[in-house]
Amino acid sequence: MKYVRLRTITERLASGDSVSVLNLADELGVSPSTVRRDLQSLAASGILLRVHGGAAPVDGRDLGDRPFDLVADEDAIDKGRIAGRAATLVNDGDVVLLDIGTTTRLLARELFGRPITAVTSSLAVLDELRGDTTSEVVLLGGAVRRQYHSLVGSLTEDALRQVRAATVFLSASGVSSDGAVLDTTLVEMPTKRGLLRAANRVVLLAGSSKFPGSGSFRVCGMDQIDVLVTTHGADPATLKACRAQGTEVLFA
Repeated sequence: MKYVRLRTITERLASGDSVSVLNLADELGVSPSTVRRDLQSLAASGILLRVHGGAAPVDGRDLGDRPFDLVADEDAIDKGRIAGRAATLVNDGDVVLLDIGTTTRLLARELFGRPITAVTSSLAVLDELRGDTTSEVVLLGGAVRRQYHSLVGSLTEDALRQVRAATVFLSASGVSSDGAVLDTTLVEMPTKRGLLRAANRVVLLAGSSKFPGSGSFRVCGMDQIDVLVTTHGADPATLKACRAQGTEVLFA
């Protein structure tokens, strides 16, 4: 049975297209966790590139380049819960940094009407807060990455050096079994590392499907994450590794 699953996955990738965990689970009649294990096995063999939400051919298009609105539909309920829990960590008057991502967009929605200052390189966050007359919004400059509604590049990184925030809410593609925070998009990496340096407290927003997870690039170790907000169902061993490095784990 496993051989049939692996053959099906490799056939899908042979066409040059990316594959998603949820679609494969439905097609193969197995659980998403079973598919994730199969993808991990194939990735270890160098057959595919394991990224959040599924996998891509080694020489194919990264799933990080999928349209923002498509990614937003995945695990939407969990993302909403995480955003609601994360909003309780913000005090009135705080300066907060909001990373790019579909969950941080929902967090911005939760913060609408709050007397805060939101600093972001996310155009999606700007869209959520542009009509809010109570909050202040600071949009970091940069080159527009249209596919994912974000700003990137040297202008973004330079602007971040002038910012000091109470909290940064960070997004990621996955967390490895040893607690490393991973992402799939190289162009976003300098901005994410700049966000880490610009805040007194780092809060990672990551649903249970990202534990353990994979990505092409290492953002940071869990020792740099003060608080993790996730959902029930995250891999217990990975969460244990996170706690062992001093991270507080909160469930939405």
